Amino acid sequence: MSYLKRVPVPVGTLSPRPCLASDAPVLDLSGQWRFRLLPTADGPADFASAGFDDSGWEIKPVPSHFGTPAYTNANYPIPVEPPLVPDENPTGDHRVTFDLPPGWPAGDAALRFEGVDSCGRVWLNGVELGVTFGSRLPNEFAVGHLLRETGNVLAVRVHQWSPGTYLEDQDMWWWPGIFREVRLIARPAGGLDQVRVQAGFDHETGLGTLTVDGAEVVSGPDLSRPVRPWTAETPYLYDVVIRSGPETATIRVGFRTVSIEDGVLKVNGRRILFRGVNRHEFHPVTGRALSEEVMRADLELMRAHNVNAVRTSHYPPHPRFLDFCDELGFWVIDECDLETHGFEPFGWQGNPTDDPAWREALEDRARRMVLRDRHHPSVIMWSLGNEAGVGRNLGAMAAAMRALDSTRPLHYEGDRTCEHTDVNSRMYAPHDEVAQIGQSTTRPFILCEYGHAMGNGPGGLSEYQRLFETFERCQGGFIWEWIDHGIASERGFLYGGDFGEELHDGSFICDGLVFPDRTPSPGLAEYKKVIEPIRITRDGIENRYDFRSLEGFSLRWGYDGGGGGELPCPPLRPGEQAPLEVPPGSGWCTVSALDPAGHEIAWGQWQDSPSRHELPAIPDGPLERGPEVRLDVWRAPIDNDQFGGRPPKLAQLWRDAGLHRMKQRTISLDPLRVRLAPAAANFGLLATYRWEPQADGSVRLEVEVEPDGQWHVPLPRVGLRFALPASLGIAQWFGGGPGEAYPDSRQAAKMGLHRMSVDQMQTPYVFPQENGARIDVRWASLTDSGGNGLRIEGDTPFLFTARRWTTEQLDAARHTSELVPSDRIWVNVDAAQHGLGSGSCGPVALPAYVLHPKRLRIALRFVRLGNGV
Repeated sequence: MSYLKRVPVPVGTLSPRPCLASDAPVLDLSGQWRFRLLPTADGPADFASAGFDDSGWEIKPVPSHFGTPAYTNANYPIPVEPPLVPDENPTGDHRVTFDLPPGWPAGDAALRFEGVDSCGRVWLNGVELGVTFGSRLPNEFAVGHLLRETGNVLAVRVHQWSPGTYLEDQDMWWWPGIFREVRLIARPAGGLDQVRVQAGFDHETGLGTLTVDGAEVVSGPDLSRPVRPWTAETPYLYDVVIRSGPETATIRVGFRTVSIEDGVLKVNGRRILFRGVNRHEFHPVTGRALSEEVMRADLELMRAHNVNAVRTSHYPPHPRFLDFCDELGFWVIDECDLETHGFEPFGWQGNPTDDPAWREALEDRARRMVLRDRHHPSVIMWSLGNEAGVGRNLGAMAAAMRALDSTRPLHYEGDRTCEHTDVNSRMYAPHDEVAQIGQSTTRPFILCEYGHAMGNGPGGLSEYQRLFETFERCQGGFIWEWIDHGIASERGFLYGGDFGEELHDGSFICDGLVFPDRTPSPGLAEYKKVIEPIRITRDGIENRYDFRSLEGFSLRWGYDGGGGGELPCPPLRPGEQAPLEVPPGSGWCTVSALDPAGHEIAWGQWQDSPSRHELPAIPDGPLERGPEVRLDVWRAPIDNDQFGGRPPKLAQLWRDAGLHRMKQRTISLDPLRVRLAPAAANFGLLATYRWEPQADGSVRLEVEVEPDGQWHVPLPRVGLRFALPASLGIAQWFGGGPGEAYPDSRQAAKMGLHRMSVDQMQTPYVFPQENGARIDVRWASLTDSGGNGLRIEGDTPFLFTARRWTTEQLDAARHTSELVPSDRIWVNVDAAQHGLGSGSCGPVALPAYVLHPKRLRIALRFVRLGNGV
């Protein structure tokens, strides 16, 4: 097993080539295979022989994973002594028997593995072919001389750990397997093995230029003719039929040219703005084995939320994913299968990125990515990899990429000098630093990761977007990341540590804009609103697309006080503005922009007059007394409060200060005046409660809060908390909605009348935490199915939360299955909450959203509805 003791360069494989859909016969070998799991890598290889009896093995689908998943963000889960790996090395032996279909041609054939993690030793009909390396890149073997008409036996031994592990430390589940398809492809002599297709566009003349090397063009556009250009907003594709020898293929070509001019990244002569996401390949049941339906559905969901760009973090995706990006329209940064983050704790000592012995392995990965993907118009930038330090091998990779494709810029965030790259890239730079870079950079600047979408958040996205729109060379960024990597189980979604890993990074793997089942999170709704490419205000409408006009769009308007209709949408070109003339009405006016398919792309809202829904309710009877309320300052810490970054984290500061265990002392009874403070502390809050029965039968409560002593930490929240009977499970409110919102994540909250069950108000973050607040609420009611219950009205807008468990129970839970409904509904009416920020792996809440202790007033009116509480 010498291949487990040297640098990870594939053994016995064919030269890399593009992924083409040609007329060459293909046999898909995916399906049900025989499988056994071994604890070490050195099991007997007799299983590769055709006569081996595998009848006692289990049946396993391929593509799939095997063994037990484990999660670490950066640290290697094995001793760091490259290229060596431990003896304890879960190894999966795979076997499948297949017959050639009738009419299979004689001659050469390639056995193609699209993805094997982390390496695979391959035999066909008892003959060893070689070893795959580069888990997320194709490996092909020449097998035509070994094929039989019937009874072919393919055997593959897959190791979890290999020298390739040191290049694939990519913040995801360590989970081995043959996770992409296996195919047998006929390779006719003189076929399309080294074809290269380039399609440029001259934005000044409108001419497209088609260049084809290694093949002849059978049909398609002329080599130089007027064409419709391809962009992520206008993804127009031409079918080009090419032929070499007996093999013919159709390539979908998009004419476009990528350039950097005066430090600005442009496509077809225009500046572009990335409204992007980072995307790992993941499914909660099948791991990195994704169906085409899932890939396409992800992209369609992204487009529905105004996302226009994908960074393929941190490896080349399945090739079909790029086909869909071409078709649906996305800017793509295609990233090489390289990350060596686990060397950072040692000052990058021994890092393969700077070790000459590893140069061939890194160059090999760079070449295979470019040769596979360079005909995709959606790919407008190559990335050398991620979090791999710096070193001479990056220069070798860059040179190899440029030799194969000089039409795209190169990206790599890890080298601030940009020695080998063309763009200035950063992760999680705070807002003020982005502003400084925008004023000084001479290169295009992107945030390749920002807005860490872990749990409740991220906050501060609108402030980033304003910077992108202010500075020409600040060209947007990519939210980390698209999906939570929770693994489905009867207990709910599992994360690091749930599989008995001795080393893990917990729920840090759940940091996406969609939940593991691909349900959009509130963070995705917020991002859609922040990045919407059409801006609608009372003053008018603005087209913020880079290429697309608003021809074919429509406008829909309505008042919550009644009345609505449609308006013609002016066919604005990018950057143009026009006034809006909405008919007068009462209440809040909402205007939505719909694309030609009728999907809401953007909306604006403003208040023309008080809404009828803001008017006080007439009590259905006298309320003898209000609920038992108490001042509350604690929230179940969100991920951004307690994970990532340098200690001490905000949640720890709160706990150290004792804010989760406040004690109350009564100072006086008329009016009720109390002091709320933690044990072992000389600071606290003074609160004065004044209850006043009203002539209409309602009850009014006014609470004045002021800090006492020297506070050294901000507050999680300031508000009132009380319990109501569990039967009052229907919530209705006038305010922001329908989803949750917080001070620095509120752009998606539409003012209006909203109604849903208390259960529907909960956001099921994989790691339980503060959630479900509705912002800018004027009034809220909780009733049973008969309309009996309680209504709360505020003198000023408040945040409203209702749930069937206490904050303490929410704080103690580690999975949503641990949250058991009680016989009460717990209500929070907050004057303020601390912002969300992005502190789990980025900047904390901006100063404007830090909740410092200060004088606050909460004034509420409690109204009986129906038979009351």
